[in-house]
Amino acid sequence: MAAYINRTMSMIGGDSHIRSTDIRTDNSPLQIFVKAKKKINDIFVEIEDYVQDTLGFMKLLQVKGNIITPNEVQTIESYVNKVHAIRDVLKRDHMKVAFFGRTSNGKSTVINAMLRDKILPSGIGHTTNCFLQVEGSENGESYLITEGSTEKQPVQSVGQLGHALCKEKLCESHLVRIFWPKEKCLLLRDDVVFVDSPGVDVTPNLDEWIDKHCLDADVFVLVANAESTLMVTEKNFFHKVSTKLSKPNIFILNNRWDASASEPEFFDQLAKEQKEVRAQHQERAIDFLSRELKVYTPKDAEERVFFISAKETLQARMEEQRGQPAHNGALADGFQNRYFEFQDFERKFEECISKSAVKTKFEQHSERGKHIAKEIWQTMDNILERAQRMKSEQLQIKRDVHDKLNYTEQQLMLLTQEMKDKIHRIVEDVEQRVSKALSEEIHRLAVLVDEFSVPFHTDLLVLNVYKRELHKHVENGLGSNLRSRLSNALAMNMESSQREMTERMASLLPDNKRQMSLNILPRREFEMLYTLNCDNLCADFHEDLEFRFSWGFTAIIQKFAGRQSQKLAIANYPQDIPPAIMSPAESVDSIKFVSNTPCYQPRSDDWSLATRIAVASITSQGTMGGLIVAGFMLKTIGWRLIAVTGAIYGALYMYERLTWTNKAKEREFKRQYVSHATKKLKLIVDLTSANCSHQVQQELSSTFARLCHLVDETTSEMDTELKNIASTIRTLEEATSNAKVLRNKANYLEKELELFDAAYLKSLN
Repeated sequence: MAAYINRTMSMIGGDSHIRSTDIRTDNSPLQIFVKAKKKINDIFVEIEDYVQDTLGFMKLLQVKGNIITPNEVQTIESYVNKVHAIRDVLKRDHMKVAFFGRTSNGKSTVINAMLRDKILPSGIGHTTNCFLQVEGSENGESYLITEGSTEKQPVQSVGQLGHALCKEKLCESHLVRIFWPKEKCLLLRDDVVFVDSPGVDVTPNLDEWIDKHCLDADVFVLVANAESTLMVTEKNFFHKVSTKLSKPNIFILNNRWDASASEPEFFDQLAKEQKEVRAQHQERAIDFLSRELKVYTPKDAEERVFFISAKETLQARMEEQRGQPAHNGALADGFQNRYFEFQDFERKFEECISKSAVKTKFEQHSERGKHIAKEIWQTMDNILERAQRMKSEQLQIKRDVHDKLNYTEQQLMLLTQEMKDKIHRIVEDVEQRVSKALSEEIHRLAVLVDEFSVPFHTDLLVLNVYKRELHKHVENGLGSNLRSRLSNALAMNMESSQREMTERMASLLPDNKRQMSLNILPRREFEMLYTLNCDNLCADFHEDLEFRFSWGFTAIIQKFAGRQSQKLAIANYPQDIPPAIMSPAESVDSIKFVSNTPCYQPRSDDWSLATRIAVASITSQGTMGGLIVAGFMLKTIGWRLIAVTGAIYGALYMYERLTWTNKAKEREFKRQYVSHATKKLKLIVDLTSANCSHQVQQELSSTFARLCHLVDETTSEMDTELKNIASTIRTLEEATSNAKVLRNKANYLEKELELFDAAYLKSLN
């Protein structure tokens, strides 16, 4: 016995050797996964920020114009959710290893050995009642959480919750998550998660297990019993796994290999049998992996089969944790080989799970990230191309609108000056026409007054009514005559001018305003208002209806004095008054009578003296003058001639006195009224013509002003359009610039993912 112990100790080579070979460094293959996870997380942080920036950019464009489509915005919004979901998955991504096997094959012990602590319950018989998942705790706490609950429970209670003998039975597929401080286990620190399972022989619900706990596993470890061979239940489970997962990574651990050791005296014989049993187990395992499951070649399958003793390894490592030699206690022969083979399994397991996890976890995310980057690149490229095209179109529109605006303003200035000149000519023409027509109508005023047929009476009240009616008759008659002579011509001239204005100005208006320009034309013909106001104009007219004998001395003297004064007024001129402009009452004899030209001399000095005396006496209009004239006439021509003349004179007087009827008074009234109204109306000819021309000017100017207002509205709209176009161009320039930046950022992110693939994915092949 002593020799056996010494030989065993020499094989182990001391506890220091075991501890030194068991210590892992940061060069562990698991660090590849850790670094890859950190790298791809950093990349997706950039992708998430990039997608958020892109979405904000597109929403801004959506508000500012029609540069983008709603579908493009919805696509980017979907990328936001996708990237956020990928980031959540990446945060939870870990390397998951699932342990399966029959009851009491030592699955929990293998996990405890790898964790270097007795965490999971183990013992004789069916100890694990449900799925137990061991993962690292970030805050250094150790606790557990049951499925469907967030309550933290002490990790020591896992012995009751997960044990098959617990009174509170849990479902076989139920999951209990155990959180263990990462600093106590390097595997947990490197994001390795261990899943312990009940025996595959305790339930027929294998499909439920696979769907719930195995689809995201990176490595499967089949813990077999070295004291027996692989069972059908174990094979059936992995056949089901291989149908749902493409070529799963499987390790086969023949546990309890320490049972092959025996007493020293039988060592040589048992060693030979041990080799034969190992070869038999290994051949069956290789055949299962390569031929039945077809997940490995026979050569690769040989690297996936190990013969270990989990119990020995756990015991040795727990001794090391307590600072005691690893070989303390009774150890079976061949411990060092089994311990080294367990370490070899861990090394290959780490390489396999790291490669598998990096590929299965990150390759898909990398492809999705590259797809998102490509899609956004294409979207930004489309936006860039669209914005550049729209910018070119807007620049062309801006040039067209600017040219049209300049043309409209120039034409408006020319038309304004031209129409001002035209309106000025029309106004002058109207003023001349009205002045001429009114003057002619004033000359025909006597005819108009004669047409007035209201009963006449000299009574003061009746006469005042007669005057008012006569004022109205004259005012209406003059207005009617002027309208009949001028209105049609003026209306046609006005309509022609307004139509010309409208047509000329309509050429400067857009199509949508041309119809509005037609509505500016007045819907009724222009009507000139001739404001004469005869009532006020002739308010100072005072008639004189007293009887006066037309051959009375006063009348004769007035006529004589009037002719004499007329002759004397023009005596300084060398020529006589032309007969065409003389009054019809005047005659050649009377002209000769008052003429003092050398060509005419009186018959005698007496007649000249008599004439002077008569004139002097008559003009005195006194009684003495009359007597002197009568005596003179009696002495000169005789009483008979005087009597005859007196009789004729009296007859004339009586005739005129008898014919001085109401009708005669009316004629005299109308004569006086015509004379007075003619003078007054002549005073307002210029005023009336100016008033009429002002009406025409007002009408034409108003029409032209409304047309100009339409053109001003058009130019204002063009100014506004130019401002909007300038704003749109600035928006398109910003869109172009930002689209270029975002497109380049998509290229950068795609290159980052390609570098990640080259560093962590392609290097694994």
